[in-house]
Amino acid sequence: MATTEIAPYGGVTPDAAWAQEVRELARKRDAVLLAHNYQLPEIQDIADHTGDSLALSRIAADSDASTIVFCGVHFMAETAKILSPDKTVLIPDARAGCSLADSITADQLRAWKAEHPGAVVVSYVNTTADVKAETDICCTSSNAVDVVRSIPEDREVLFLPDQFLGAHVRRETGRDNIHVWAGECHVHAGINGPELADRAAAFPDADLFIHPECGCATSALYLAGEGTVPAEQVKILSTGDMVKAARSTSATSVLVATEVGMLHQLRKAAPEIDFRAVNERASCPYMKMITPAALLRSLRENADEVHVDAETARRARGAVQRMIEIGTPGGGE
Repeated sequence: MATTEIAPYGGVTPDAAWAQEVRELARKRDAVLLAHNYQLPEIQDIADHTGDSLALSRIAADSDASTIVFCGVHFMAETAKILSPDKTVLIPDARAGCSLADSITADQLRAWKAEHPGAVVVSYVNTTADVKAETDICCTSSNAVDVVRSIPEDREVLFLPDQFLGAHVRRETGRDNIHVWAGECHVHAGINGPELADRAAAFPDADLFIHPECGCATSALYLAGEGTVPAEQVKILSTGDMVKAARSTSATSVLVATEVGMLHQLRKAAPEIDFRAVNERASCPYMKMITPAALLRSLRENADEVHVDAETARRARGAVQRMIEIGTPGGGE
């Protein structure tokens, strides 16, 4: 179903009374509130923790809270459930999907594996539990290169589902036996090269923070290679690593190529820097379905609970744990 056909829960103003009720209900439910970097600012500000999906799932697993309220899209809440099978996991609106996660199904992956027997399957964490269960090793955008490099060079690799992240991994590793699934995040794919070039020309002194899911990632490296933008100003970063880079950069302005919700955390991390979106229209309608009304409804009604079949969760957990064993995943998606 297209997100334009779905009306988010509304009618609630995120004022002080709303914040007080949310906090009180969370206390009564023994709940920890987690918000992804792409959430609405008011959702990020009420959360106990804000970050990328994998980091939040690991926080959830380590938390003493018996209930996890995951303000993000559905695969993120599933990942939290995979890592915390004995906890109650709620997503404020179960209709919040993901175009990237939906770009491959478990059946499609099984068919692809049959075409490449013996290949190692590497899945981005931005996938469903069913797909993770068919995966050998998961990866994040910050450690995808290290995960692939850990695989013997004579083994074929099936990399999924993001074609832009896959292209980045192929470019960085130099391997020619990586097969990349043709999936994409519709929001990141829409941030294109010409748009980036125009913005970089308008702000020549700005650092470029580019998410590897973006359609403009290759263009950013081309601009650096041609000398149009100094190479040291071009940084290909996960959302978690963008926050770290914001705190350490000496730049006074930064152009950001990712979903616009990220700007809120970047401005909080480094308020002295002028952060601007490469594409101000790059807003994920699924992420924005987690409204103040949806969060309040979830806490009041214990809705919507996320369930993952025990065997699926066990197999998916193995793929995530193998990724973690290779090295610290850093920022997630």
